Amino acid sequence: MPYEAAIPETTRSDAKRRAILDVARDVFLARGYAATSMSEIAAKLGGSKGTLYNYFRSKEELFGAFLADSKEEAAARLFESLAPIGEGRGLRESLIDLGISLMEFLQIDEIIAAHRLVVAEVGRFPEIGPLFYETGPLRGEQRFTEYFEQAMDAGRLPRADARLLGKRLKDLVMSDVYLRRIWGVPQAMTSVELRDHVAQSVDLFLKAFDLPRD
Repeated sequence: MPYEAAIPETTRSDAKRRAILDVARDVFLARGYAATSMSEIAAKLGGSKGTLYNYFRSKEELFGAFLADSKEEAAARLFESLAPIGEGRGLRESLIDLGISLMEFLQIDEIIAAHRLVVAEVGRFPEIGPLFYETGPLRGEQRFTEYFEQAMDAGRLPRADARLLGKRLKDLVMSDVYLRRIWGVPQAMTSVELRDHVAQSVDLFLKAFDLPRD
């Protein structure tokens, strides 16, 4: 009998958690928060509810993990791919690249679906609103803050409230485009249209905060 290396317990545990999140994502998006039960998720996994509860103590905790998981990898790619503000190009171009990356991230189908799910269910289940905010928008705010702080530390931006700058730029870039996407209003923007929209938002931002373009 050929030798088979033992699979570390942590690897098996990570794989099981990954399987749970994959099934939970499909069920939550298909049925909504209210209609989803831990029993259904356990059945689709082919295991017991006891095993499921060993990883997630409640449906609410599992839902929060699903929300975080749906954003984390894509959000990490967004910021890892961006050069620091002002590195090799002007401030305006750096912020346009940031805005375009943000909009591309927000228009990923799974991100849109999760946002719609929360909006549809939060009236009956107010606890999922803070979960969504803490796993998505709040983390985005923190990353924007860090991005602006790094630029200030490097002397590429004058010292200011980095959190405020990040929030205002994000709001301008998203404006009504993201809401129309949530509502399902046809908004098929070409890459040129998207860049024009973001550039206009960045120009308003630079003017409002009296920041240099270069």
